[in-house]
Amino acid sequence: MAYDPDAVPVVMVFAGNDPAGGAGLAADTEAIASMGCHIAPVVTAITVQDTSNVQDFQAVEADWVVSQARAVLEDMPVACFKLGMLGSVENIEAVHTILRDYPDIPVVTDPVLFAGGGGDLAERDVPDALRSLIFPQTTLLTPNAPEARALAPAADTLDACAHQLMSDGCEFVLVTGADEPSERVTNSLFGNERLMERFTWDRLPHTYHGSGCTLASAIAGLLAQASEPLSAVHEAQAYVQEALAHGYRIGMGQHVPNRLFWADGDDDE
Repeated sequence: MAYDPDAVPVVMVFAGNDPAGGAGLAADTEAIASMGCHIAPVVTAITVQDTSNVQDFQAVEADWVVSQARAVLEDMPVACFKLGMLGSVENIEAVHTILRDYPDIPVVTDPVLFAGGGGDLAERDVPDALRSLIFPQTTLLTPNAPEARALAPAADTLDACAHQLMSDGCEFVLVTGADEPSERVTNSLFGNERLMERFTWDRLPHTYHGSGCTLASAIAGLLAQASEPLSAVHEAQAYVQEALAHGYRIGMGQHVPNRLFWADGDDDE
């Protein structure tokens, strides 16, 4: 099959559906489109949630996850994988088998364990399965501080968590700090067994539904466009900060990032 060299890069996303449209595949779609890419969304879970919290979720059967992904992979070239909510150990095992068949495609993993409101988005055994099956195949991991601590419980600092996650196989780890009680938000990028850079951002006055999905998907879109990881992390964070600054409160809970702020014809920026 001859592919068009000028075709839009494809990012395959494994994630859950958020009916509120703030997180999950809705967030992934907008962020990846904003990076100039085409999304191939593979549904891994169905959730019951609003902008405040998650009430329930159900993982899609693993064979359906595999079938969705294989159908697309046999039809179009995928430039990057982005993993979000996988929901079950069986789905992690299924995604692992797919990634193993495409070892040259970069993988951005957002280890979704909790919703922004604190509700669980994963079964109890998911952290262990992520560490053993997904992290060794991950190019860039994007945990927030609570996720980093949950995934590396023996570590006594967030920096130590990042080093443990690199030891588990992740090539790069970007620990985000919006959940920390600090005046400004500090995100820390680790790679090559060391701290590479810290990024400090103004803390905005609201909390946001889907900010982690937005960041990981923006990075995936940039990697699909052949950006280097450090450049992708820089550019994606700036994009997310603007999306959050232009966010809106459409429900009764958290604000939703305006990931399409750049399309607002009335914006002077």
